[in-house]
Amino acid sequence: MRQRAGRLAVLLLLLVPVAAQTPSRLTTLEGLRLFPSYFHLQPVVVHGTITRSPTRVTLRTETHEMRLLLPAGMAAPEGPAEARGLFLDVGKLERNDPRLTGYERAADDAWPKPGEELLLRVERVSETPARAVLSIRALALEPWTFLGQTVTVVGQFRGRNLFGDQPGAPKASTFDFVLKAGDASVWVTNLRPKGKGFDLSVDARVDSRYWLEVTGTVKVTDGLVRIDATKLAEAKEPSAATTEREALPPPPPPSPPVEVVFSDPTLDDIDVPLTGKLRIQFSRNIDQASLAEHVRITYAGPSDLTVSAWKVHYDAGAHALEIVFARPLDPGMTVTVTLTAGIVGFDKVPLIPWTMTFKTAR
Repeated sequence: MRQRAGRLAVLLLLLVPVAAQTPSRLTTLEGLRLFPSYFHLQPVVVHGTITRSPTRVTLRTETHEMRLLLPAGMAAPEGPAEARGLFLDVGKLERNDPRLTGYERAADDAWPKPGEELLLRVERVSETPARAVLSIRALALEPWTFLGQTVTVVGQFRGRNLFGDQPGAPKASTFDFVLKAGDASVWVTNLRPKGKGFDLSVDARVDSRYWLEVTGTVKVTDGLVRIDATKLAEAKEPSAATTEREALPPPPPPSPPVEVVFSDPTLDDIDVPLTGKLRIQFSRNIDQASLAEHVRITYAGPSDLTVSAWKVHYDAGAHALEIVFARPLDPGMTVTVTLTAGIVGFDKVPLIPWTMTFKTAR
């Protein structure tokens, strides 16, 4: 009875429009393929060209393509389109997951591993204009249209990805920051966020009250859209152009607890290579000094033997902790990774303690 109730709850959840649950993340097919863990189970918006075959509907760009799962009866004409829906990494779901309705795979066909089969369960499809009008939204969805061009856009300063708007960081300079307008965002590189009347910190959420006009060249680095800036100026929020500069909006509310948003390997993963590194991404930046003595890695068993020495590296732009082991892990062992109480965000808000296990290859 409890199992039936659980399935019913999931089905009811699917009836709620994706956009009504969580703001959509605007990205590209390349971004989805390079950062599947970040976008998994997230509502997204992507642009491309829809093509059809007897067995599937596909969204394509010049370099990438992705299969679409359409609701029964939805019309999706071939041609340039904007697709909205839920991004799915099939390897992280079970075969009977209702979110995979319409996805067919032979019963004797091996289930894909995480990252191998990526889908978009579509909520809505609309036609896109032949030429995108310059905006941060257009840069996020169709960067190829403006690649190499000098552009000027206005957006809200979001620091060094302090709000998790981006799945990773370009690492072009020490002052890289995110610029956002509406539900779209891009990275800004090359210039420190400082100018006449403003000197912003890439690590201060309170500075997100500022809006900037950015001029620079559009580039794409490892799936991340960025503006290589040549000029910065303070700007007014477009919807409040008459607001005086002194009448700044109030500081953002206190931050929620820091959380782990994904890891590689994933929870209960198996056949994990004996060499390589662990990657743990947080919901926002953490205080690196608080990591000391709060990362514990053991082999599961009666004695909980501690894994050999490791080194840690923290990537502030991606909010990610990387752990590299001094020697290969033991084969066929269950490894437990624990982040204990004591780790805090850059604003001293604590991390929710976190534990995960995975099994190494034999």
